[in-house]
Amino acid sequence: MIKVIIADDQELIRESLNIVLSTYQDIQVIGTAKDGFEVLDIMNKTKADVILMDIRMPSMDGVYCTKVIKKQYPETKVIIVTTFDDDEYVFGALKHGASGYLLKGVSMDELHQAILTVNQGGALINPEIATKVFSMFSHMSQSHYSIQVDESAVSDLSKAEWRIIQQVGFGLSNKEISQKLYLSEGTVRNYLSSILCKLNLRDRTQLAIWAVQSGQTTKDLCYE
Repeated sequence: MIKVIIADDQELIRESLNIVLSTYQDIQVIGTAKDGFEVLDIMNKTKADVILMDIRMPSMDGVYCTKVIKKQYPETKVIIVTTFDDDEYVFGALKHGASGYLLKGVSMDELHQAILTVNQGGALINPEIATKVFSMFSHMSQSHYSIQVDESAVSDLSKAEWRIIQQVGFGLSNKEISQKLYLSEGTVRNYLSSILCKLNLRDRTQLAIWAVQSGQTTKDLCYE
């Protein structure tokens, strides 16, 4: 059973998500919150596996709350629920360790699948905002948000690992990468573990940011 907290300043959205998600047998909604302070109050009592986090909330917004959650409860996954005009907020949340980004209005089945994906250690960016987010990464690549890796570690990456990195930068899932590169999902997972270890990155999300910031998504890699 995956324990979920729903954080949104609109009561209608909180309660609607609560009702629908509670119909899934593998989901348990342990609380709803109108701001970041209420999220932390719930977490102090019962730890959540996944938090659905609205960006714009009073008192404590979703970006700062994500930062606090990932510092105090690093195993808890955060999915940001956003709108197109939340660019800077989304980037800030990504910097602080959010694992997913969905548009408000996403179908309940897609939301359910997103919860399953991040709970299993994956990352998810809604295709409709992926291009916008990646463009934002590029424009801010010289700022303090940049993710740095050791150049000696970069030179140690194999051609196969570079191909995986590029696909992660495009926002593809392990399954999609395996289909595109004609590899098993297990092989893709092994490559990712090796890449994260070599580059000393925390997770797939950081790898995706670095791939975009360093221009890997614009390179013409040979696939022979």
